[in-house]
Amino acid sequence: MGVAGSVAPVGPRWQRARQIARLTAIGTGATAAAVVATAGVLLGQARQARRTIPLAEAPPPRCDGVYGAKFPGPPLTMVVLGDSSAAGYGVHRRRETPGALLATGLSRRTQRPVRLHRFAVVGAISAGLRHQVDAALECRPDIAVIFIGGNDVTNRTPPALAVRYLVEAVRALRAAGCEVVVGTCPDLGAIRPIQPPLRWLARRWSRQLAAAQTVAVVEAGGWTVSLGDLLGPRFAAEPTRMFAWDRFHPSAEGYAVAAAAMLPTVLSALGAGQERRAAVTLAGGVRSLPEAAQEAARHAGTEVSGAQVRGRDRGPAGRWAQLRRRAFFGVGAVPQSGPATDSPTVEGLA
Repeated sequence: MGVAGSVAPVGPRWQRARQIARLTAIGTGATAAAVVATAGVLLGQARQARRTIPLAEAPPPRCDGVYGAKFPGPPLTMVVLGDSSAAGYGVHRRRETPGALLATGLSRRTQRPVRLHRFAVVGAISAGLRHQVDAALECRPDIAVIFIGGNDVTNRTPPALAVRYLVEAVRALRAAGCEVVVGTCPDLGAIRPIQPPLRWLARRWSRQLAAAQTVAVVEAGGWTVSLGDLLGPRFAAEPTRMFAWDRFHPSAEGYAVAAAAMLPTVLSALGAGQERRAAVTLAGGVRSLPEAAQEAARHAGTEVSGAQVRGRDRGPAGRWAQLRRRAFFGVGAVPQSGPATDSPTVEGLA
């Protein structure tokens, strides 16, 4: 009986076990093959997107200088930091860059001159903010506007690392007494040359980074505005108007819409926008910061800032945050189709 008990089992049970093992091995191999195939598809799509999106032809125009010099009083100093979207890549005139648009709008709204310095660099990732901040602090800025995140997604920078660099930048600026407004990572799923399934992954990665940026920036004392799908369905409906020639960066009209969305928050950060809040608040309320960040990542043009509830900064779910969706200053109804002359004018910006 001892010998018989040591013999390998036979019969239906053993045959079934072998069948399960064989199917498991086949399934594991198929899963691995699917992963490899998917990775190959994504890499191929990434290469195709790079071929479709042309390389930079020329640097964006410089926009440094004093805006609204006719107004009295000492100038406000604004610095613009970040990547190509902050630099204004895709346009050819100084007045079309986001820095110039914001400086002009800020000057007209505050009736003060604005001295603008642009330190943004085409192709920058969040790690590059440190050098930009060091240079910006020499100007003793009153307000800093940062656009960053898109290149971190395309370069697959770990989100935690990208956010850490951004937080370091915000804290350094805030320690110097500078207000900070961050336009969070845009939704790269809106970029036409990026095809599914890479587009779906790009959208997911973009929104995850944008939400993480929002939490970190507000915790560090800054303000955020979600750029999302580059501020609305018009970019999807009218890509030839809202995107530049490379189909990746905004056009002059696209930058004008983005600047119009950012300007109310810039004014509020400087304490100059309170009188307009009743007119521009569309929805929102006070929520926990993580909840507000997720909501902002899903809805472009949403502002998030720190808030208090009954005199306290924090609740059971963490820091309180004020979430607003503002009307864009000076941007009225825009026809869905028509000649370029129908483009909206941005009051105080254009």
